[in-house]
Amino acid sequence: MKIYTKTGDAGQTSLVGGQRVSKCCERLESYGTVDELNSHIGLLITLCKDATDQKFLLEVQANLFVVGGYLATDNSQREVRPGNIVTPEMVRDIELQIDRLQTLVPPLRLFILPGGTYAAAQAHVCRTVCRRAERDILRLAETGAEVDAQVLAYINRLSDYFFALARKLNADEKVEDTVWKRI
Repeated sequence: MKIYTKTGDAGQTSLVGGQRVSKCCERLESYGTVDELNSHIGLLITLCKDATDQKFLLEVQANLFVVGGYLATDNSQREVRPGNIVTPEMVRDIELQIDRLQTLVPPLRLFILPGGTYAAAQAHVCRTVCRRAERDILRLAETGAEVDAQVLAYINRLSDYFFALARKLNADEKVEDTVWKRI
């Protein structure tokens, strides 16, 4: 199987089901940002030392393929494949991880700046790319495309997870979060 097909050379690509669309349409922007997030998570995994965190991040990467498959399907033209449906259990799993991480760090009392360890800084990059993916998905919905509430819930929780993970990664290395102070 060749990597290149030449079918996208004129700025068009195919959605799930074969429908041709512009590479700069809202649908492509939404799942392109999800793909970008997945790449940043790949880097984050290499920086994490905790096997539990690594394992969950691998699950997140797999789930983002589900999200991407959902977003790559124009469900007004084609039914979403069962393997591309975000479930309430996927959202709940993130919530459980956030709760676990919250028990491992001091209570948050002030705003913090992104940074600390390299791994924590990368988790903050994942958080902000995740927030952009959420905005892109919302823009897609504003075009009239149907977007399942579980997709939005998953992406929203995921950005919260990256914030909690960043704090935990700093705590693992005994690096204090940098508190925001007005200068």
